[in-house]
Amino acid sequence: MAEPKSTRGDRRKLDALTSAAVGFFMLAVGFTAWVAMHSSPVLLATLMLLAGLAGVACLGLFVLRGASEPAADADLAPERLLEALDEAAALVAADGRLLATNSAWRETVGPAPRLPKTGAPAASLPSAPARRGELGRATLRLGGADRNAVVTPIGTRRFFIRLPGDAPGALALPAAALEVITAFSSAGAPPPKVLDAFAAASPFGAALLDGEDPFAAIIVEANPALKAVAGGGQPGQAFGELIEPASRADAAQRLAAGTAGAAPLEVRLAHDPARIAHLYLARTDGRWVAYLVDVSEQKQIELQLAQSQKMQAIGQLAGGVAHDFNNLLTAIFMQLDVLASRHPVGDPSYEGLNEIRQTSARAADLVRKLLAFSRKQTVQREILDLGELISEFEVLLRRVLYEDVKLATEYGRNLPQVRIDRSQLETAVMNLAVNARDAVRAHGGGQVTIRTARLTQEQAIQMGYPEAQGEQALIEVADDGPGIPPDIRDKIFEPFFTTKPVGEGTGLGLATVYGIVKQADGWIALDSRIGEGTAFRIFLPIHHPSAAVAAAPQPAAPKRTVARDLSGAGRILFVEDEDAVRGVAAKLLRARGYEVIEAASGEEALELAETHAGTIDLMISDVVMPGMQGPDLLKAARRYLGEAPVMFISGYAESEFSDLLEGEANISFLPKPIDIKTLAERVKQELGKAA
Repeated sequence: MAEPKSTRGDRRKLDALTSAAVGFFMLAVGFTAWVAMHSSPVLLATLMLLAGLAGVACLGLFVLRGASEPAADADLAPERLLEALDEAAALVAADGRLLATNSAWRETVGPAPRLPKTGAPAASLPSAPARRGELGRATLRLGGADRNAVVTPIGTRRFFIRLPGDAPGALALPAAALEVITAFSSAGAPPPKVLDAFAAASPFGAALLDGEDPFAAIIVEANPALKAVAGGGQPGQAFGELIEPASRADAAQRLAAGTAGAAPLEVRLAHDPARIAHLYLARTDGRWVAYLVDVSEQKQIELQLAQSQKMQAIGQLAGGVAHDFNNLLTAIFMQLDVLASRHPVGDPSYEGLNEIRQTSARAADLVRKLLAFSRKQTVQREILDLGELISEFEVLLRRVLYEDVKLATEYGRNLPQVRIDRSQLETAVMNLAVNARDAVRAHGGGQVTIRTARLTQEQAIQMGYPEAQGEQALIEVADDGPGIPPDIRDKIFEPFFTTKPVGEGTGLGLATVYGIVKQADGWIALDSRIGEGTAFRIFLPIHHPSAAVAAAPQPAAPKRTVARDLSGAGRILFVEDEDAVRGVAAKLLRARGYEVIEAASGEEALELAETHAGTIDLMISDVVMPGMQGPDLLKAARRYLGEAPVMFISGYAESEFSDLLEGEANISFLPKPIDIKTLAERVKQELGKAA
């Protein structure tokens, strides 16, 4: 690249001045030497000083000459850099002036002295990246076309702009070479020969399989956990042999249909079909990697939760049905009382009425069983010695069992006390004993064994109570009958489920036992083996009386005086949403001398209580009513009732609403179904207490 003319002229001018300075310096030295040889010493010193100054001046000229040459090289450095680039490039000032360009720029853009002012502002375009301190890209209208430009800041007021050209074309290779390159790039890694470290050390089963069908594939390698999960997994064994045949066929069908998706395949294991596992399959370079996770315990928990929720839902339904039945039975019993007063003994209709009463009593017993199952039966818990209870009850059990069924009892040592309703526990044991009797008699007779014991927490867990806390009391009713088939074991506690012939069983026996045990905060477990027999185990929490209670003498139970005269006097507010119950009860109470104010709802009763404030002697109210409930009515009407007693009647258990009556006094409860004699007796007792 040729130097600019201005630069060469400046250099020649500088060389002439330097030569003249040297010439004059030499002439001055000659004149000074001549004068020095013909002068005095003072003049000689002056001349030597002048000669030193002249030397310093000459050195300054040489320094100036050396400094001017690098400056010229600095001016030429950007141009040389630009010319060394193949792409178009230019050095631009902040105002858009072109300070230097290379030949590629001039050929592409032209000899314009500055960036074009059309389109984007020329001054702002290169300055934007400089303000951000980064590389900038922009589109410039150059040479009649839009071009992509790369802007790089250099210094504070200058910018380096490049116009990148087209990318170089693809390398032309022979077709055979392209085929080799393509095949090499598309070829995958060789199939794995061993499991990776993660799968080999995992706590769940993992296996590397060789074959197209994972269930027919051969195990190449398996981790130790696979043997623990599936009971096999040796190299060379078919993977499908580890899975139960029916489950394997179903999993293969789902895999072939693609319906499994990302979800695992649920399979049963061949060595133990009761165990369930989740199978995960992954295709890896021509081989399969299988992961087998044992989920038997998880499935068991899910089944238990589902069963518990189902039993709870059935219990709520049974409780609701029982409540409605109690209302109907109460109306039937009271109407029977009315008819009985008109048709005494000897009347032709008396026998028919007596048959209706007996049938209604059977219906009431059925309702009590439903309430026991739904855990909404009114209970009267007492502290009982487990050994004494079963010993006293054994006499009755021997009468229930037939001669071909033997009854055996086993009493453990140090039997504990339990806090439970005596009649409920006797009902539960009776139902279990009757079921055991029927099971062994169907196969020619056998033995029923009742065993009691005190268990530690560990023993209770081992015997079927997984959530046992502390010591437990055990009542086990076992037989040596045929056992219960596995497919119906999950249904035996459901109401109305029975395996007995039609007319021989209601299906409420075990359901009642289940409800009684649950209401007593206990647990019931089943242990049945086909051909060996069945054992039902009732676990009850042990009662530990406090020292103060144990030391205190038990007061003598007061003798209850039966009110023989059921007539009386007083104003009663009777609140009942069931018209049949309210109407007949009010009629019968009026016949016995009481003044009865009827209300069909809580809201109506509240208005009547306000109207008759201070004059009501007793309020009788249902608990569950549309709108305002019985406990809510009491809280709202208490200021009008004063100290008058309140008696609730309901088909539900008292425990269902007792927490809503905290802080209330003079409260009593009468469970449905009731007859007029029971109602009149309780009314007279409550009014007598308040007098």
